[in-house]
Amino acid sequence: MHQLAFSSLVKQKHNSYGMNKIFTLAITSVILLTACHHPKTEDKKTYIRNKAINAHNAYNNLFLDSAALEKFITLRNIADADADALRSFYYQRNFEFAWFARYHINEQGRAFWNLASYNKTAFKNSIAFGQCLSKRLPNITAEDTVWASPKDTFFVSTELMLTEAFIQFMPTTEKNLQADQMERYLPAQKQDVMTAAVQQLAATEDAGLTKDAQQAYLQLKSQLTKYYVIAKNGGWPTVPFSGKKYKKGITAPLITQIKNRLSITGEYREYNTSPFYDTILYTAVTKAQTAFGYTPDGTITDSLLKDLNVPATKRVQQLLINLARLRWMPEAVKGRFITANIPEYMLHVYNNKAKVFDMGVVVGKQNSATVVFTGNLNEIVFSPYWNIPTSIIKNEIVPKMKDDTGYLARQNMEIKGYKNGLPVVRQLPGANNSLGRIKFLFNNSYNIYFHDTPAKEFFSRRKRAYSHGCIRLSDPVKMAAYLLDNNKEWTPEKITAAMNSPTEIYVPLKQSVPVVITYYTAWANEKGELNLRDDIYGHDAETAEKMFTAAQ
Repeated sequence: MHQLAFSSLVKQKHNSYGMNKIFTLAITSVILLTACHHPKTEDKKTYIRNKAINAHNAYNNLFLDSAALEKFITLRNIADADADALRSFYYQRNFEFAWFARYHINEQGRAFWNLASYNKTAFKNSIAFGQCLSKRLPNITAEDTVWASPKDTFFVSTELMLTEAFIQFMPTTEKNLQADQMERYLPAQKQDVMTAAVQQLAATEDAGLTKDAQQAYLQLKSQLTKYYVIAKNGGWPTVPFSGKKYKKGITAPLITQIKNRLSITGEYREYNTSPFYDTILYTAVTKAQTAFGYTPDGTITDSLLKDLNVPATKRVQQLLINLARLRWMPEAVKGRFITANIPEYMLHVYNNKAKVFDMGVVVGKQNSATVVFTGNLNEIVFSPYWNIPTSIIKNEIVPKMKDDTGYLARQNMEIKGYKNGLPVVRQLPGANNSLGRIKFLFNNSYNIYFHDTPAKEFFSRRKRAYSHGCIRLSDPVKMAAYLLDNNKEWTPEKITAAMNSPTEIYVPLKQSVPVVITYYTAWANEKGELNLRDDIYGHDAETAEKMFTAAQ
């Protein structure tokens, strides 16, 4: 049996794995590697190792032992073609991990797991997913910090099984993919931003894993062309902040600078440098506001100037990061389909790939971030109880109970028992319930769902990251009516009555609806127009440190 090296994992203060869970997963990793397959003769081909990749310039900061790869191939009795692809892939990246960085599974690892969870039929014959990864990855991806180590058999085997599954999956969507082309999806080495842009623009194979990804990818790539040229030509000058608001009809020196700035990116198409805020500039400003997610009222503020002043090279970087994400975008299915883009604070509902409606949402705060994942919405709960998570009870409820003995009663909460020294608290159905009158369930490892909220005031704000991780809907009644419109029993009157019930009412859907939670800070809309949003959780910044030699 392999030596199990988990002591460093269980001793770390911030790692939230339970010891029993880790031990079970570790034993499972060894058993499945040794018991499911028979040894085979090692392939004698010669592979060229790319030693230019090192700890200083690698995308991920972990490296495998080459012997671990051969042991994995032998124990799993991997077919020659797949074994050859595995060796070629890891030799080309100097045995750098593809799916893990030092402290967590990386974006590609999460994206591949989301894709596999969404498209289970593509993995129905995969031993790696069926017996191992489907048990490990929900726990791994649910953790903020995972102390991966190249000496840990659990993480080494998980890394290699992910690559094995990826190699087996790729032919189902892109028949001609070779091992050396996997770099497009699993980058190995940092690059200069502008060099990476040149390579991206020169690439002839722009297909993502799905047709929808390809279309969205090509639309965003056209924007990369535009911003690369701007950055190459020196970008744009900074417009100074003034602390004032400028509206159509005023005259001020700053208006000339705004006209020059917007002419560079194409919103303002007139050759007019006068300091007068005219109708043509108003149209240009509203276009810029829409692109950045503001209400398009034509008002020039310091907040808008801050977005306009982001350097062109940083916008190039942002486009490259989001182009990489788009390669993993799940394809919209026939029938109903829901997406929610976290930085956009919006939810979109489709039917047969045609948009039905959009809806504003509130997402998690930075310290309780909403997770990127896929799921299937299969149940509506009217008049829900809020079973308060342990972390909220410990950090928020218990301190308030100590300071105020009447706190629970005023919040319409009750104690249902005690566990591990903490009270088990739930909030009763009602107008002040934190989940509102409706919640929408889709099974996932993160305990995230859609729900109503009594705090309606947040939906009027441009930035809406205020929840504990779940996604609040601005119009949950509209969502419930839409999801139940094929069930004649659920009339508007019955929905209203259920929302005001003193007890919970569970309503399973006749057919589940796929839900995809995404994190795109740059994308092109249906008209091909660029949208840009703030990196609210720092995912772009973290990815930039991996991708680029001098992140902007």
